[in-house]
Amino acid sequence: MNSRISLAVALLISSCSGNTVEETATSSFSNGRNLGLIDKHLPEASGIASSIANPGYIWSVNDSGNPAKVYLIDTTAHVKLTCKLPVDNRDWEEVAVGPGPDASKTYIYVGEIGDNNAAYDTKYVYRFEEPVAGADSLDVLLTDTLKIQMPDGKRDTETMMIDPFTKDLYLISKREDSVSVYKVAQPFSKEIMTAQKVATIPFKKIVAGSFSKDGLEILLKDYDHIYYWTRSKDEPFEKTLLKTPEELPYEIEAQGESITWALDGKGFYTLSETNAGKPAYLKFYKRK
Repeated sequence: MNSRISLAVALLISSCSGNTVEETATSSFSNGRNLGLIDKHLPEASGIASSIANPGYIWSVNDSGNPAKVYLIDTTAHVKLTCKLPVDNRDWEEVAVGPGPDASKTYIYVGEIGDNNAAYDTKYVYRFEEPVAGADSLDVLLTDTLKIQMPDGKRDTETMMIDPFTKDLYLISKREDSVSVYKVAQPFSKEIMTAQKVATIPFKKIVAGSFSKDGLEILLKDYDHIYYWTRSKDEPFEKTLLKTPEELPYEIEAQGESITWALDGKGFYTLSETNAGKPAYLKFYKRK
């Protein structure tokens, strides 16, 4: 990290210690409302991403120990399509939709990126062409598998994002007092790639993130807060995160580890794992 970025990070940490963010008298987003009780196939939903090929629908995955399946749900949280992947679910923590090798298509990225016990040398991201709903289920043919190692040892990560502008892949660590932001730059290699640490930000337990479809708005969340940034098209993601975010309304969930922008940008969704018998609902926070 160069000295200019290091100084900016230090100033941000000083101004945002204890996860204190800019307080606004009124938010540009309404409080969340329940859209539907999550489908029984998603008891441990650990990631959501708005579909581009199926507008108005959302992709979701379960955490470790569950079948290696990606589910397309509607906005009442019912499963409409099940995609079975030819791999295991070691610790799936995130799903994203974005650009890929063919500019005319969109792709689903499934993040095998969790590591609660710092046990794994390599993270895997499974990429395949985004299907259009029709049949109830299908077997997925992977386009490729991205293999990633961290530059500073084993790290638990639950946030994976694809920058719509650069197509770069970002991971954010979870367990440090000030989490780290890592970039895997395009073009991706078929070999094991080492992520580049590009920033440290004064937040902890970051569990999910999302770019708006146009790439100009960014959400990150921990278990208790949702943070919001805007940026220009030529501003790198890691530079945007050095600015003080706005904190958005958030009704704390039992174990809320998922967030995604609505495809049309009119709000965002959150979803929790079902925890301690508490029901989990797909929630929507509408832009005012």
